[in-house]
Amino acid sequence: MTDSVRDLALKCKQAAVQVAELSENDKNALLRAMADELEAQADTVLAANAEDMAAAREKGIGAAMLDRLALDQGRLAGIAEALRHVASLPDPVGEVTESHASDKGFRIERVRVPLGVIGMIYEARPNVTADAAALCLKAGNGVLLRGGKEAVRSNTAIAACLRTALRNAGVDEHAVTLMQDLSREAMMQMMQLNDILDLLIPRGGEGLIRFVNENARVPVIKHYKGVCHLYVDAAADLDQALDLAIDGKTTRPAACNAIETLLVHTDIAGAFLPKVTRALAERGVELLGDARCREICPDLGAAGEADFAEEFLSLKLAIAVVDDVDAAIAHIRKYGSDHTEVIASEDESVANRFVHALRAAVVMVNTSSRFSDGGELGLGAEIGISTTRLHAYGPMGAEALTIERFVLRGSGQVRHPESRSKAA
Repeated sequence: MTDSVRDLALKCKQAAVQVAELSENDKNALLRAMADELEAQADTVLAANAEDMAAAREKGIGAAMLDRLALDQGRLAGIAEALRHVASLPDPVGEVTESHASDKGFRIERVRVPLGVIGMIYEARPNVTADAAALCLKAGNGVLLRGGKEAVRSNTAIAACLRTALRNAGVDEHAVTLMQDLSREAMMQMMQLNDILDLLIPRGGEGLIRFVNENARVPVIKHYKGVCHLYVDAAADLDQALDLAIDGKTTRPAACNAIETLLVHTDIAGAFLPKVTRALAERGVELLGDARCREICPDLGAAGEADFAEEFLSLKLAIAVVDDVDAAIAHIRKYGSDHTEVIASEDESVANRFVHALRAAVVMVNTSSRFSDGGELGLGAEIGISTTRLHAYGPMGAEALTIERFVLRGSGQVRHPESRSKAA
């Protein structure tokens, strides 16, 4: 008889108690063992992924989803390397983030502790199975994973490697629990477990994330979509801006940190637009422009209102000409998704205006949007990218899976001295 969703979550919660008590060295050794096991079972994992890919193609799943689903030797090696990188990072658990003496004579500390049990609901990306497990374990948590049907074989093979390493280390394998029941009903049950799960992180399309947010009783970290912009200012180095546009759009267009809209200052539009559109078109990008853009590049398709709000996740880009940085900021405030915004400018005052005026989780100056990634930002991996201002904002690593609590260290202080015992 298979366990119910609640039974699985309870087993994960019990295992999380053991994980929370592991030493830093034990956790790091466990993560390295997981990486070794993934590499040892590479053929099994890749064979499972090949089956998922074949089934996805038969169902007509789109190119963006297929790209997120696909594994090869290089990507699998990257997953193993991410596990080792997380192992090499400082342990956030037990970190004293603040310490000062009270005027009452005791010491007040703020100390990081694990959240408890993290629930993950995700689509397509089998690397999330390993990344989520690594970050949750590093932060002393258990993790309940609910992957998508399109990646069920890949996720099962990866989870089996992780659980083998847990068993070999004498740690309850339920610390990493992968749900096998992928029905909508089981997911609904998972989202109601506010007495067991401490945080729910959905990763996938906007529809999934809205569904989870609207139906969950567990606190949710949201990342609806990545409508990321590159604004090329009048003071930009145009050769540098060209590189940022090419890298940001073409290197992995299905990634949430790929740019979807290019904004160009009117003063340099005549010089820059023909160059950038030619370079992008040569790389297979479908280009849509507003009316001002098409006056300069008449061969572009027309960009409508909906295009500027769209996360294309493909080789498609919307372009608009703007009067200045304030017009660019206004455009981003209207259409952006609080994910990642980039300015190309050599004018520090303009760049600072851009940085301080926008509330995106990641803002960049003269740097590709593709660096908006937990691994690139020193987190080892990421469990998600928060675009809502809860306890975490932007790419989330192990530290974002802990919370701070107060610890007081005293020597018998009482708040009301008159309440002291009268015993001699």
